[in-house]
Amino acid sequence: MILLGNLFVIDMEIKMKPLFKSSLVVLAICISSTISAETRWNMATPYVDATHHTQNIKQFSSDVKEATKGELTIQVHSGGSLIKHKEIARAVRSRQVQMGEIFAGTLGNEDPIFKLDNLPFLATDFVQAKKLYDVTKASMQAKLDKDGMILLYSVPWPPQGIYSKESVNTIDDLKGTKMRAYSPMLSRLSVLLDANPTTVQTVEIPQAFSTGIIDVMITSPTTGISSQAWDYVKHYTDVQAWIPKNIVIVNKREFSRLDKVTQTALLAVGAKAEARGWEMAERETIEKTKQLSEMGMIVQQPSKELMDAFKAVGDTLTAEWKKEAGEKGEAILVEYHKL
Repeated sequence: MILLGNLFVIDMEIKMKPLFKSSLVVLAICISSTISAETRWNMATPYVDATHHTQNIKQFSSDVKEATKGELTIQVHSGGSLIKHKEIARAVRSRQVQMGEIFAGTLGNEDPIFKLDNLPFLATDFVQAKKLYDVTKASMQAKLDKDGMILLYSVPWPPQGIYSKESVNTIDDLKGTKMRAYSPMLSRLSVLLDANPTTVQTVEIPQAFSTGIIDVMITSPTTGISSQAWDYVKHYTDVQAWIPKNIVIVNKREFSRLDKVTQTALLAVGAKAEARGWEMAERETIEKTKQLSEMGMIVQQPSKELMDAFKAVGDTLTAEWKKEAGEKGEAILVEYHKL
């Protein structure tokens, strides 16, 4: 028996005719080359299939397979089924998985640039959010590159609102509450609101509310729908505080192992997914807010008193961020305000 690539072929030299044996060898080599040329990646995301992020990623995966003619296939593992959210960036960096999606703000402790889109009332509509992304993208890319990763694309969430059991009319209504915190910036916001920050991942929200671990959260209409918020809270206050983003990251070494044609195709499909994702987020904002109301939640606009207090807290957070980010952060904010 002889080994040809990944195949074993029985050596029947005595019984085979030379021409037939040569044909078999060529066929084995061709099959072996086809097997080795196909590349399969795993992608981890913490979000359930119902979110526009995961829907966009699944379309991205399909588009990659089509664009590369099957040379690169990406298996999407959603809902934190493969790796928990807080571990995804480390898993991509260490090549445990080739790529993943994370909430950008979770990297805030590694570099303040990832906190910027979590600052309350800095960017509160999609035009502003896109401009903020444009002025921060290069800095995010540089940090990820240093850590052995590539920023493939980014997609926003809808503007963030307040989910609560009781109506929130003033900032005092949030004092003493147990507030869900999913990023360093939101943890700091909770402290400034005299609330108690508690880290709870998206897939854990229903259980956290039902067991009393949290009683308030500030998040998007998308997360409210996917976690069926009406089962445990009654009120949604549409403060539209900020528009955070997810980022899709790729291990740089794994990317470099792809041939140039496949690399180009992956980048092109990523750009397409980014454009599509921003459009999906805008539709999500309208559709999911309407659905919250249809499911029986009280969707209310914030009072002027609440908004004024939130903006004051936002100013405090911005000042703290500028101090942490230094001259680079100051330059980014100046460029953003010019736009």
